[in-house]
Amino acid sequence: MLHLLAVAAAAFISFSAIFIRLADVSVSTAAFFRPAYALPAIALLLAANRGHDRRSPRERWGTFAAGGLMGVAFTVWNYAISYVGAGLATVLGNTQVIFVGLFAAWVFRERPPRATLLAVPLVLGGVVLATGVGRPDAYGADPLRGVAFGVVNALTYAAFLLLFRRTARAASRPWGPLLDASLGAAAVTFALGLATDPGFDLRPTWPAHAWLLALAIGSQTLAWGAILAVLPRLPALDTSVILLVQPVLTVVWGAWLFAERPSPLQWLGVASVLAGVAAVVVASALERSRALRSAAGAVP
Repeated sequence: MLHLLAVAAAAFISFSAIFIRLADVSVSTAAFFRPAYALPAIALLLAANRGHDRRSPRERWGTFAAGGLMGVAFTVWNYAISYVGAGLATVLGNTQVIFVGLFAAWVFRERPPRATLLAVPLVLGGVVLATGVGRPDAYGADPLRGVAFGVVNALTYAAFLLLFRRTARAASRPWGPLLDASLGAAAVTFALGLATDPGFDLRPTWPAHAWLLALAIGSQTLAWGAILAVLPRLPALDTSVILLVQPVLTVVWGAWLFAERPSPLQWLGVASVLAGVAAVVVASALERSRALRSAAGAVP
């Protein structure tokens, strides 16, 4: 049952880029309403789950700042979707798995799994191929720019994850940190919308905002809430494989709903990126499992 719930949540999250394409609003409009519409739902969940949030004010401000990075990631990801499609943009965003390991090694002196270093050439090669290498059959309004925004999204989201992990670990429930981060994301996306997007529009319209509500309440809040609740109770390897469902399904939905047809070179790039990401998450899961078994064996 837990596996089924986790797969269902990952499958729902795979529609995030699809909802953004269906909403068909400006980049910053979609980026702002994603956290903004989620805020009341997260606040209600926080009130219903009265977990003690032991974080200090400094940690809460740190989580708010992490949310600002999340807001930047939302914005640049939306640009990637507009330039290269939902499927490719989502696959490129998942390269954050590689960057998290490299950032953690550089900033926090954490030892990255060996698979991370071995997967870097595979992932970077896949990123280059995803641009279409200048060929006329490459899919996307501007494949090179779309891939560039996709990589910036991955870098920014990796920075968000690391900061969020550091500032939210004292909370006994995820909803307090998620509320602070969503406030930070809403503030940053609002500022970016006013400063950079002439099409930024706060007026709700139908059916665009129905899709944005589905993104915020369904994907951003409930589906991720289910994943946060279920995945810690599953084996690490199962967790890693389940999370890989999301980018694969987004590619499928993009091809089915929007006739996104990457060129053969771009498909090869997608396969290369997913192979590199899969190698990292599976190797990391196996390493964590071995560490847990060793620690359990050391307990008298």
